[in-house]
Amino acid sequence: MLANYLIGLREGLEASLVVSILATFLVRSQRKDQLKLVWIGVGAALAVAAAAWGLLQFVTALTAKSFTTQETVGGVMSIVAVGFVTWMIFWMRKAARSIAKELRDGMEKALAIGPQAVVALAFLAVFRESIETAFIIYASAATATTAAPFAGVILGLATAVVLGFGIYKGAVKINLAVFFKWTGAVLILVAAGIFAYGFHDLQEANILPGLHHLAFDISHVIPPDSWYGVLLKGVFNFNPAPTVVESIAWVVYLVPVLVLYFRPVSSSPVQEKHVPVQGS
Repeated sequence: MLANYLIGLREGLEASLVVSILATFLVRSQRKDQLKLVWIGVGAALAVAAAAWGLLQFVTALTAKSFTTQETVGGVMSIVAVGFVTWMIFWMRKAARSIAKELRDGMEKALAIGPQAVVALAFLAVFRESIETAFIIYASAATATTAAPFAGVILGLATAVVLGFGIYKGAVKINLAVFFKWTGAVLILVAAGIFAYGFHDLQEANILPGLHHLAFDISHVIPPDSWYGVLLKGVFNFNPAPTVVESIAWVVYLVPVLVLYFRPVSSSPVQEKHVPVQGS
């Protein structure tokens, strides 16, 4: 639940900020009449992401009758989801400095083209965050037996909406650069656990060997049924008795990704474009 709460909070806040930037631009440009088009685009993006999540659940249910097929699909989807989420984390890290200007410039062009372009811009801007959330929630909750992961993401999204509205109104001040930097690092840790578990699923399906070759076993130190064992499992997919393949997969993903993530971004600051307000 905690891992999914953090995921929902981060991705929801990203989407909320995108909507806030677009809404603020329209209000300051005295084009409030176009706000309904933004909400249409946002609603469509959320609907498509929800449909994608539902499709993943449907495919998983279809394969549940065959253990081998279920583990194969689960393993492949976990690895694919991690790849997609990793790409999105790095995209956001690189685009963070210029995303506000790009969205405002895009809205200017969309307003000149017509209503469909405004809807499309809002759709694409929010779709990136919503589809990322759908994929990582599916992968992180693949082993869940309760509704806790779903409840966690709903609470995270609700918190993000409240914070996003507060930021839009100027009532909440958050150092967004620090927030996204460290939540991104936590997401990488979550993704590493999902990545390793994906390889474990492929071992369960007998596609990869070494299912019974353990790298280590610290179950006596961190019992899987203890509160902290359950917490580590739920948040980071921690396994106190991982296979050699699992351990290698975890290290091979985590170490280079964290090194690249914390490497300084070498890009020149983007000059903000002044948005004229009618009547000012």
